Amino acid sequence: MITERKLPAGLITKICNARHAVFFTGAGISKASGVPTFRDGADGTWNRLNWRLYATLDGFKNNREEVWKWYELRRLSIHAASPNDGHLGIANFEKLLPKVTVITQNVDDLHERAGSQSVIHLHGSLFSHRCAACAHPHTMNVTSPEGQIVASTPQPRCTRCGGWIRPGVVWFGEGLPEADFANAVAAVNDCDLFFSIGTSLDVHPAANLAFMAAKRPICVVQVNPQETALNDQATFTLKEKAEKALPAILQAISEGSQHV
Repeated sequence: MITERKLPAGLITKICNARHAVFFTGAGISKASGVPTFRDGADGTWNRLNWRLYATLDGFKNNREEVWKWYELRRLSIHAASPNDGHLGIANFEKLLPKVTVITQNVDDLHERAGSQSVIHLHGSLFSHRCAACAHPHTMNVTSPEGQIVASTPQPRCTRCGGWIRPGVVWFGEGLPEADFANAVAAVNDCDLFFSIGTSLDVHPAANLAFMAAKRPICVVQVNPQETALNDQATFTLKEKAEKALPAILQAISEGSQHV
């Protein structure tokens, strides 16, 4: 386990001197909150389910009711989850550094609930719905008489064109939101500190952001217990889970530590 006394020499100095930090996160950061990853062993979502049925537009069109119900169950399970120390750690960096941008591949809202103010969702969000026909946004916050968020059934229709409402996530075969990706690229080109946290870097084009950062003369920190293609390019690699590594870094900063 990484503690504040076992951090790489020079890491804390790099962080404390940063002007703009980007935190690029993947499914691994939400695993400790009970949110399954997509490809991690037997519990990975796409190792249990056929992604062609649940994560493509054709799958939605061919089996709309089942797909809608599955995403609603995901939305409710994430609503019941809580941010872990990884999410909270990133939010705490916003109190220490002049500028922080969070770029996430996750479709949950745990970064926002942890307190992060600037979050770019590259793959959309389970909490942002739109019409499958005309793309008109659809606000949905269905509650029970007791005030609890509940599933939206039957599936709603668009108030503009009458089309079916779909989850606001990016499915396989769909492009990333252009404005969000452009903002992410701009943040990577502007930052002087880049964290890659809990992502396998196997999903493109989102993963390209980490390699863009590694080509720049900036500090790149990878936090991941598993090896990735970034291992040989990162300035520092912490082979630890986010919920362990980030509190250790914050503790070292609070104690004024500069090296091990």
